Amino acid sequence: MAADSMEIDDSLYSRQRYVLGDSAMHQMAQSSVFLSGMGGLGIEIVQAVTLHDTKQCDTWDLGSNFFIRKEDVLSQKKRVEAVCSRVAELNPYVHVDMSSSALDDNTDFSFLRKYQCVILTEARLCLQKRVNAFCHSQQPPIRFIGCDAYGICVRVFCDFGEEFEVSDPTGEEPKEIFIQSITQDNPGVVTCMDNQPHGLQTGQSVVFREVNGMVELNGTARQVSVLSPHSFAIGDTAQLQPYAHGGFFVLVKTPKTYRFETIERQLCDPQVLTPDFSKPEAPLQIHAAMLAHTCHVSLPVYSQAPVNTELVRCLSRTARGILPPLAAAVGGLASQETLKAVTGKFAPLQQWFYLDAIEVVRPLQSLSAEEFVPRGDRYDGLRACIGESMCLELHKLRVFMVGCGAIGCEMLKNFALLGVGLAKSSGEVCITDPDLIEKSNLNRQFLFRPHHIQKPKSTTAAEATCDINPDLQVDAHLNKVCPATESIYSDTFYSRLNLVVTALDNVEARRYVDSRCVSNQRPLLDSGTMGTKGHTEIIVPNLTESYNSHRDPPEEEIPFCTLKSFPSVIEHTIQWARDKFENAFTHKPSMYNTFWQTHSSAEVVLQRMQAGESLEGSFQVIKLLSRRPGQWEQCIAIARLKFEKYFKRKALQLLHSFPLDTRLKDGSLFWQSPKRPPAPIDFDLKDSLHFTFIVSTARLFAGIYNIPYTETDLSEEVVRRILSDVKIPEYRPSEKCIETDETAKKPEQQKMPLSSEEEREAITQLLQAIAADRVTPESLQMSPLQFEKDDDSNGHMDFVASASALRARVYSIEPADRLKTKRIAGKIIPAIATATAAVAGLVALELIKVAGGYGFDSFKNCFFNLAIPVVVLTEPAPVKRTLIRDNIYYSIWDCWTVFGHEDFTLSDFMNTVREKYGIEPTMVVHGVKMLYVPVMPGHSKRLKLTMQKLIKPSVDRRYVDLTVSFAPEADGDEDLPGPPVRYYFSRDGETP
Repeated sequence: MAADSMEIDDSLYSRQRYVLGDSAMHQMAQSSVFLSGMGGLGIEIVQAVTLHDTKQCDTWDLGSNFFIRKEDVLSQKKRVEAVCSRVAELNPYVHVDMSSSALDDNTDFSFLRKYQCVILTEARLCLQKRVNAFCHSQQPPIRFIGCDAYGICVRVFCDFGEEFEVSDPTGEEPKEIFIQSITQDNPGVVTCMDNQPHGLQTGQSVVFREVNGMVELNGTARQVSVLSPHSFAIGDTAQLQPYAHGGFFVLVKTPKTYRFETIERQLCDPQVLTPDFSKPEAPLQIHAAMLAHTCHVSLPVYSQAPVNTELVRCLSRTARGILPPLAAAVGGLASQETLKAVTGKFAPLQQWFYLDAIEVVRPLQSLSAEEFVPRGDRYDGLRACIGESMCLELHKLRVFMVGCGAIGCEMLKNFALLGVGLAKSSGEVCITDPDLIEKSNLNRQFLFRPHHIQKPKSTTAAEATCDINPDLQVDAHLNKVCPATESIYSDTFYSRLNLVVTALDNVEARRYVDSRCVSNQRPLLDSGTMGTKGHTEIIVPNLTESYNSHRDPPEEEIPFCTLKSFPSVIEHTIQWARDKFENAFTHKPSMYNTFWQTHSSAEVVLQRMQAGESLEGSFQVIKLLSRRPGQWEQCIAIARLKFEKYFKRKALQLLHSFPLDTRLKDGSLFWQSPKRPPAPIDFDLKDSLHFTFIVSTARLFAGIYNIPYTETDLSEEVVRRILSDVKIPEYRPSEKCIETDETAKKPEQQKMPLSSEEEREAITQLLQAIAADRVTPESLQMSPLQFEKDDDSNGHMDFVASASALRARVYSIEPADRLKTKRIAGKIIPAIATATAAVAGLVALELIKVAGGYGFDSFKNCFFNLAIPVVVLTEPAPVKRTLIRDNIYYSIWDCWTVFGHEDFTLSDFMNTVREKYGIEPTMVVHGVKMLYVPVMPGHSKRLKLTMQKLIKPSVDRRYVDLTVSFAPEADGDEDLPGPPVRYYFSRDGETP
């Protein structure tokens, strides 16, 4: 963000704001950063800065700086000049300056006082020490970050001054935890409702709200002493009133002060972050080796750990080169530290971070020196690290990447710098993404520009990637990867691939792609981010588990009765409003259209209903037809009646069914935490929230019914005039049962049979509509709306935000601002470019290992949280092998095969399995269909049936995967499942 930016464009920065928050965003908008060094590292950590560099563009730069082009090298342009204009294109709100004056021993650093943060890359250590000392001595201190890359080793150093206060060390949003009880004691003990874990640490403070009985606690903060995951002590409560019921507490975020030392002081006694606990001594070893390399001193001067001679050799041999993915990974981390420096949010790095890629080069140490000699092309920096043969292997790769969003853009950049898939005869990068570019994508999907909005992501990303490396061969598709596209992404398609990369934002899509990779024995590189968190997972056939080998716990669903009648937190009211939108403006119009497409005319429907035929959906469809508005005034009237229903009558009905003094069988109050009693709202047009709800609701009804309106129609004067004529029926309570069981599911209304009263009502309404000539071709069509959160002009978010806030008011829940409402209603995953760059870089490092056919010990999965910061590298989970019997094992990667023919019977299939694999099959299942279970009546007769008749394959189906169980060795044991058995309907169907 630029220093002169007065307003944050929500549509551009929405996902970043969910990570940083408004306060940090505004601090960024008032900050300026000095960045020196436009090599492969410097370009990764640009924010809003003065760019500084003194060197000219060189062919070498093409392999690490994705903003430098071949024409820049030919014209001998300075690197900072080539980069500056392209960086400025990324964001119209950023003011980008450049400087190419020398920084040396004679430089007066006083010009740095106007910057909040100074970042040095590719700088000599003596210069870093001088600049750092100057920054540290200023009042207030200038935050300093040093970032270096030497071949397989990279480092980041941070110094934010003697005292650096952080307002929010974790960035996690505190949860409201409901209270079960509070003892009247010294100390008083708080127990959480339903044994919900509180996640607190001793010494932290919580603030109490809505406590009944012990009301003195409300609004006060108490320091906690943790007793168990579900309880904690809060000091003396003996003199307070006895606790009655209800209430919740929220963690109080307290600022934390961090202290930093200069590089000079940190050299001999460094504070380091350890990313890989399988080699905990590595950071100190790299620290010593890198300093020895740059300062030309002996290793023991700086070493606090045993000298790793292999590391020293690899560092020395590769130091002049650069691994672009490693630069991307450490650049992402350094970028996050820059944001911390200017915002004071998140815990800063203290003080060194070292990362190495020795696993990439370890298998290459036996190669001849000739492998690493420069050849005068863009790959010389890479070649210096991994050698010519490995570069050629990368060129020959055939890669399929699913998704071209934030991670996809970063991955394509890495492919371009590594030269992945550019060999004319064998290499290719195939990408696919059905989505179009939105404005909110631009702040982290750096291949896209404003003029690309509403263009396909895949083809646009392909063109932009070819600008970075024109030799890259990219085949861009617009397809979703799912069962419906298996004719395109078939087994034959997968058989030609070397590996698959996912750049997806949802679990189900990942699971599907993983299943296809396992089925076709292809490596898969998966990664994902959520805010400052990121993960990478490497899946290699016959070596590791697959993505589907582990399952995250299912996301907790909000109980139906909570959403419908008993919301207790703002998330409930937001989800309720989103559900109302889907039901009224998407589901019902879609159902309406489907019904009339199925049934040709209203007269035919009437005849069939009068004949006693039950037509699915008829009651709701005819109700919509009979109440269909024809003009704007009626849309306003409907909106007003909706207000009355949602925010007054529902509350009155609840209080009628459950008065405030209602008690449960055990004598406890019905209305106690987490249940909140509702308070009906009287409509008031002067209330802006009421007005927004009426207008947005009317606009949405006008939208689905294709009713025109003007800007004047939206004015308060016009709306007030229309509302003055709207008659509100008198409220009469009903004796309808209200669901209170939290395990009860939402009833599927469409599948419930109509009552005779509903049938008569529908027939009467349809008769009246036909008699009044209201049944026209136009009236049998509606226009469903798809929820679009990013277009503020369409009224969608106006409806959800106002409906949620009003419902929150009814239930005395603290409302959320529009930004939070949009995040929850739009199911937006918070995202920031720093985490994206880091995961893509880490994944691309693993890609090199896959291309080289490395062993299991070389691969690394990663989890990180750049906010804290924590980076954890681990080995992948090894593949599990299951013993069937007699040394017969199988894993998820195994697939037995049986080749049949037209007359091949189930008995033939079982005999073939028995003879080929030495196992006695006891049960055969296809998906959810049981083909053969001996205990099932009539199944023994199936043995004579052909496989073709039993399975009934589609015309284009060459095989099916069957689940076959086997008899255990010991009597009484359960049958054992084996690997999938792939049955080919003919030998011609064998996978090539």
